[in-house]
Amino acid sequence: MKLKLFKKFFFITTSIIIISLTVMMMILSVVLNYYISKTTYKTLSECCEQVAATATVDENTAENAQFLNLLKTVSFVASADVFITDSDGAVLICACSEWQENGKCLHSSYIVPKNIIEKSGKDDGKIISTIDMYKYPHYVTSKPVEIGEKQYYIFSTAPLAQSRELMAAVSKIFLLISAIPIVLMFFAIYAMTYRLTKPLKSMSEAAKSMAMGDFSKRIPVTSDDEIGELAVSFNMMTNSLAQLEGMRRSFVGNVSHELKTPMTTIGGFIDGILDGTIPPERHEYYLNIVSQEIKRLSRLVAGMLSMSRLESGQEVLKPKTFDFSQLLCTIVIGQERRIEERELEIAGLDSIESINITADKDLIYQAVYNLVDNAIKFSNQKGKIEFSLNDLGESIVFKITNSGKGIPEKELPLVFERFYKGDKSRSDVKDSTGIGLYIVKTIVSSHKGTITVASKENQFTSFEIKLPKEIENGRI
Repeated sequence: MKLKLFKKFFFITTSIIIISLTVMMMILSVVLNYYISKTTYKTLSECCEQVAATATVDENTAENAQFLNLLKTVSFVASADVFITDSDGAVLICACSEWQENGKCLHSSYIVPKNIIEKSGKDDGKIISTIDMYKYPHYVTSKPVEIGEKQYYIFSTAPLAQSRELMAAVSKIFLLISAIPIVLMFFAIYAMTYRLTKPLKSMSEAAKSMAMGDFSKRIPVTSDDEIGELAVSFNMMTNSLAQLEGMRRSFVGNVSHELKTPMTTIGGFIDGILDGTIPPERHEYYLNIVSQEIKRLSRLVAGMLSMSRLESGQEVLKPKTFDFSQLLCTIVIGQERRIEERELEIAGLDSIESINITADKDLIYQAVYNLVDNAIKFSNQKGKIEFSLNDLGESIVFKITNSGKGIPEKELPLVFERFYKGDKSRSDVKDSTGIGLYIVKTIVSSHKGTITVASKENQFTSFEIKLPKEIENGRI
């Protein structure tokens, strides 16, 4: 079973802490062991030096009571066994109390190995060994000394158990001192991990709800860090998706209505003609209505196909040089019948100068056509449409303004969104699908241009396009 993010984060963090403490303990042990070894060897070496300095006074050192007391004192102060052997390794004198009482002791019953004797004086004679005398390893320091004409060896030893006991005590203290911070750290890690993963869990739940069509959930923003920024971005995305979903539903409803109405009309009139309900002299009249409805369906399908191509990146720019003013005049002249039917006044078209640009002519035609079509549709009867075109050197600015009911200020940021349609109570226009301006913006953006809108209710609506004069080949 896969661990959840909370468990993973908590487990990894606690593992790092435990490993770090373990490594620290190992380093402390190594350093402490080195320090204890160095200190112990130094103490034992000083014992050997002290004894050697006295033992070389005369040949009767072994029988000197003062020397025996010194030996005993050195052994006691250093907490070490101090004894002297001959060149064969036999113990001749020892600092232990048993030797003081009986002239012999446990140490005197053993012979120090020859190899240990040979190492005496080399590397200060510092070794760790049982020297065939002890059950457990000892620190051993030895020093050769001549008394008279004979060679003797002074040994000073201390058990490793002492250092291990000290290390164990230090380890206990370290663990006890670390226990409280470790416990507090675990609680802090738990709280921090929970705080970090809670928004992510909420986002996961919200995403699942969105997958089920519920866009109502939002993520509480409780911090101003990266998680907080992620929560803000997620909420913004949710708002956009909720808005887009609303537009999509509205679009589907509009398209369904737009498809159903002409198809019903077409079907009714065709059936009437076929079954004789409509007299022959009225056939032409109703066939004209059928033709208009078919054109209406064609415009709707063409718009949806254009939007699909633009969104999928299948449209490739094919730039060529053409006269923008001539293209505009062609579009306006093509709408002459509709302009006359609404008795619209056209201003500014006759004063537009010829300006050549290099762009995808077909796409620019579609964008300008959509703007002109919108201006005609949404102008009031006997209203006015005004055109302007300016050359800015490396770019052009085209502006189209129509009189009419306008667009509420709160809806201006939405007019270029897919599927957006304004309040239907404000307009009698029935053939708007809500994708025309989205297509215009996509085309203008693909040409590295910009489009803006301005409007005042019950007065005017104005669209302004700024396009570079030259573009390169590329995919939208």
